[in-house]
Amino acid sequence: MRRFRFTPDAARAPTRESTVPMINIVFLLLIFFLITAQIAPPAPFAVTPPAANSAAAENSDGPLILHLDAAGTPGFVSPEGPANGDAALAALAAARAACPDCTLTLRADRAAPARTLAALLPRLTAMGFAQVDLATRAATP
Repeated sequence: MRRFRFTPDAARAPTRESTVPMINIVFLLLIFFLITAQIAPPAPFAVTPPAANSAAAENSDGPLILHLDAAGTPGFVSPEGPANGDAALAALAAARAACPDCTLTLRADRAAPARTLAALLPRLTAMGFAQVDLATRAATP
């Protein structure tokens, strides 16, 4: 005859909860936030766009964004990093060669000299940009 010895529940060692489900949830949240986040490089300098009296004044930026500061210096952020002046235009030309169908958005400061902007447009046309979108902000009443 076999004898069984029963121990009360209090004498048993407490079971540990598995942390695997919590780790799975954390990784799923991490993947969700990485997928939904918009990762964009910062602008090379701050720009205050000009105001427009139009319902469509708020522009969405295209894949290529050229910045023009108040002094008239161009800036461009390429995968290699930010560049200013003629280096920015050279980086923009290289980006244009890599993406011939990409549109260009010009984010010019409202204090940028019109003479500089007028001189910049033929250079952009020579790079192959048939259309340049000027980013503006809505005028406040």
